[in-house]
Amino acid sequence: MATPRNDMTSRSFSGGQSVPGHKPTTAVILAAGLGTRMRSSLPKALHPLGGRPMICHLVETAASVFDRIVVVVGPDMDALAQAVAPWPTVIQNERLGTGHAALMAEAHFGEGDVAILYADNPLIRAETMRALLRRRDEEGTKLALLAMTPGDPGRYGRVILRDGLVQEIVEWKDASETQREVTLCNAGVLCADAQALRRWLQGLGNGNAQGEYYLTDVVALAAREGAVRHVEAPASELAGINSRAELACAEATLQARLRREAMENGVTLVAPETVFFSTDTVIEPDVLIEPNVVFGPGVVLRRFARIRAFSHLEGCEVGPEAIIGPYARLRPGTRCEAKSHVGNFVELKATHLGEGAKANHLTYLGDSTIGARTNIGAGTVTCNYDGVFKHRTSIGSDVFIGSDSILVAPVTIGDEALVGAGSVITDNVAPGSLALGRARQTEKTGRGRAIRQSLLARKEQG
Repeated sequence: MATPRNDMTSRSFSGGQSVPGHKPTTAVILAAGLGTRMRSSLPKALHPLGGRPMICHLVETAASVFDRIVVVVGPDMDALAQAVAPWPTVIQNERLGTGHAALMAEAHFGEGDVAILYADNPLIRAETMRALLRRRDEEGTKLALLAMTPGDPGRYGRVILRDGLVQEIVEWKDASETQREVTLCNAGVLCADAQALRRWLQGLGNGNAQGEYYLTDVVALAAREGAVRHVEAPASELAGINSRAELACAEATLQARLRREAMENGVTLVAPETVFFSTDTVIEPDVLIEPNVVFGPGVVLRRFARIRAFSHLEGCEVGPEAIIGPYARLRPGTRCEAKSHVGNFVELKATHLGEGAKANHLTYLGDSTIGARTNIGAGTVTCNYDGVFKHRTSIGSDVFIGSDSILVAPVTIGDEALVGAGSVITDNVAPGSLALGRARQTEKTGRGRAIRQSLLARKEQG
C-alpha cells in the first residue's frame, strides 16, 4: 500500500522498566509558547499542518524514536494536553524562557539520554532524530545538537565552532557583528545524559538581553566538560513556525514531501503541485489523481481509482477502479465501491455507493445506501434532514432513479425498481415496481401563445 506519510512503529519501553542492553531515551517537547506572532487565540502548537495539529506530527515522529515523551504546556492549555494524550504533560506557569521550560520536565527525565524538542519544529524526520541519538553515543560526546544552514540566517542563534566542535550558541540579540556573520544556525534541538542535563539546567542564569533562561546556554556548560557535536539537517526540515507565513512555508514543505512519497509509491499525479494531501491519506499503487484535488483527513483510495480534477474528498473510501469527479465532493462516512462513478457537481455524505453504481450529474446523496449497478439520474436529492433528525434512504440494486427526483427519507426503494423523472417519493417502493410521484400534466391549446402576446403588448405600453 502506498501512503504519503511516514510509517511509524512505537517503541515498547515504559519509564522505570529495565531492558537489557538498551539505554532508555526521553523526548521533552516544549509547547508552552503562546505564538503571539500568529495573532490567534489558538495555541501555536495546535495550528493545523497537513490536516492535523502541528504538534501531533512531532509527537508521532518522536514516538517512533524515543521510549518516553513528555510535553511542556502553558496554563489553560487543556486542548493541547488532550491533543498529545496519552503522553504526560507538565505546566510551565511562568514563561521564563526555554531553559526554564525544559527544567519543568526534569522529574520525567528518568535515566539515559534526554532530547529537548520544540513543538514549532513539526517536520523533523525520524532519521534526523536517530542521527542525533547516534551522535550523542559517540565517545566523549557530552551533548549533541541539531544545526542548519538556512538561505537567510536572519535572527537564528548562531552555532560557534572550534576545530569542528561546538563551543557555544549565541542568540542573535546577544551576538556580535562577527558572530552574526556565521551561517551555521541553531535549530534548538539538543540531546544529553539526563543527569548532566538536570545539572546544567539548574545552573542557568538569565543575564541576557531578554532576561530569560536560555536552553542554549547549556551548550557552553557542556563544552567545558567534554565534546559538543552537531548534526546538520536541511533547513526546510528544521525551520521553526512562528507566524502564519512560516506556517504556509511549512505546509508547502510537507505537501512536497507527501507528493514525492506518493509518486515514489506508484501514484500518478498529473499536476503534483496542485494536489493537497492530509498526512493520513492512504493511496494504493496505480491510482491516478488529476489536477486541483484536495484531500481532507481520513481518505483511502484503492488501486486503479481515478480522482478527476477539482474534487474534494474527506473521511471517505474509494474502491478499486472507481471514478470520482470532476468537481465532486465526498464527505465523511462515504464509501464508493469498486467501479462506481461519482460525476460532476455530485456530493455524497455518509453514503454507501455500491459496486458499479453511478451518480454522474448534479446530485446530493446524504445518509444513503445505494445498491450495485444502480443509476442515479441528474438532479436527484435525498432529503435526509427534517430540521432536527437525519434519516436514511435505502436504494436497492439495479434501480433506475430518473432525473430530478426527490427522495424524502426515511424511504426504501427495492431492487430493480424504476422511479420516473421528476418524482417526489415519500413512500417505500416495492422491488421491480415503477414509481411516479409527480402531478398530472394538463394542456391548454393556444393559451401559451395568447399569454405571450398579452405580455408583449403590456411591455410596449410601458
